[in-house]
Amino acid sequence: MNQTIAMAPVAALPVPPPFTLRLVIGLLGVLIASLCSGLNDRVTDIALADVRGALSISTDEGSWLIGAYQAAEVSAMMLAPWFAMTFSLRRFTVFVTLGFVLIAAILPYTPNLPVFIALRAVQGVFGGALPPLLMTSALRFMPPQYKLYGLSAYALTATFGPNMATSLAAIWTDYVGWEWVFWQVIPPCLLAVAMIAHGLPQDPPRFERFRQMDVVGMLTGTGGVTLLVLALQQGERLDWFSSPLITLMFFTALGLLTVFLVNEWYHPLPLFKLQMLRRHNLAHGLITLFALMFLFLSGSALPASYMEQVGGFRAIQVGPLALTIGLPQLLLAPLIAFVLTMRWIDSRWVLVCGLGLVGFSCYWGTHLTGAWARDNFYLIQVMQAFGQPMAVLPILMSATSVVQPLEGPFASAMFNTTRGLGSVMGGSLLAVFVSHREQFHSNVLLNHAGSVSYLLSQPYGGDSSFLAPLNSGGAAISTEVLTRFSQGVRQQALVLGISDAYMVIIGLALSLILLVAILPKRTYPPQSLVKRP
Repeated sequence: MNQTIAMAPVAALPVPPPFTLRLVIGLLGVLIASLCSGLNDRVTDIALADVRGALSISTDEGSWLIGAYQAAEVSAMMLAPWFAMTFSLRRFTVFVTLGFVLIAAILPYTPNLPVFIALRAVQGVFGGALPPLLMTSALRFMPPQYKLYGLSAYALTATFGPNMATSLAAIWTDYVGWEWVFWQVIPPCLLAVAMIAHGLPQDPPRFERFRQMDVVGMLTGTGGVTLLVLALQQGERLDWFSSPLITLMFFTALGLLTVFLVNEWYHPLPLFKLQMLRRHNLAHGLITLFALMFLFLSGSALPASYMEQVGGFRAIQVGPLALTIGLPQLLLAPLIAFVLTMRWIDSRWVLVCGLGLVGFSCYWGTHLTGAWARDNFYLIQVMQAFGQPMAVLPILMSATSVVQPLEGPFASAMFNTTRGLGSVMGGSLLAVFVSHREQFHSNVLLNHAGSVSYLLSQPYGGDSSFLAPLNSGGAAISTEVLTRFSQGVRQQALVLGISDAYMVIIGLALSLILLVAILPKRTYPPQSLVKRP
């Protein structure tokens, strides 16, 4: 069977076109479309309360808007490189970008919730296909001396786009209208379509690939990923395995993904070429990229959660924190790429420094108190701004260095699916962890207060404006004071829960640093490996 894989008749890719200004315009178009895809996902999530209000739907119903999009998005990441190679990269990229725009245009006019969720799922398919196409384009068209800059552009989809979402969500919902949460992607995507159509070369279609179409892999892979994402996204709301629906989705997903992996190992033209994982650098890249999606939440989700739930800030006030990470990426990503082009610099040390910066920013976050305001987070955000590209780019450089040109679509599918699953799983697990730690600390605080009577029946520090909830006889002073006390306990418990999350992320960062010393081999800049005539 292994011989079948080795001898499968896979057509060679066309000769790469000259790297001209026209091709650069086309690649920039793919980048713009990919950034819009990530932005669309995050902004809708952040502005969900306004969208729910406009559509008159409940919190439970609104959660399916996010779940449907994310499940479809990750599933599409598995399939996009295969279809791009079959129908041609330019044709398929233009198609999915136009589909993405069309759904965005009609979403605010949907008549009911089921249609809205269905359209969001379809848009997730189109949006999820775009980041893999960006990586495929960079690996195929960028010459060795510019390859790292192409990968730095791909890294922007993980560091720039998500961190711009908070500010944009606030602008649309506060000053323009909730419809622009969806319409914001239309102008840049139409520009991207024109740039792609003008700049990318048109390959002939390769319909002969349908004779070896991995139907079993497509069905089991997308089905398993869809069910897994939905189980993770809805698990906490439905109390995990106490819910028959979550139990069914989770174990069905495990079964489908097991069949998918076995099928991919033996199929002559798979979606994932699992044999590539024998290469240490690629395996290390996938593991670390998956974990980084969890680490990066320390620069976005945790500060936003504190600011909104403890500080009472709105999105427009939280936005500057995310911009502190997002905007510098336009300069830092190509700067880190330039540093990595120096042959004497070991990219593994750059990765260690990036992980160290993210970990140290989390150490600073463990000092969180209820008195923190937005200014207290800026040091954390600055360290994240430098640490994130220093972590992502060495991984991309190391992993793609062991990928041959014909294997680019396989690598793109595996990388983006891993990244998508890591983002969803990281967000879900982090929310569960903070919630459970908040409950734990709340119980500890209340038990302590109950065991020390004067905490409940005496003014705090003699200040009568902050009365304890009970009088000396044990009766509640007033509903207002009891509510204020309850809110104070909840806020303090949440602060401690977020601090615990920072501690967990520090441990994960240290584990990844140790992995750098064990698994990957040194990688040299692509241009230094090209033989000079």
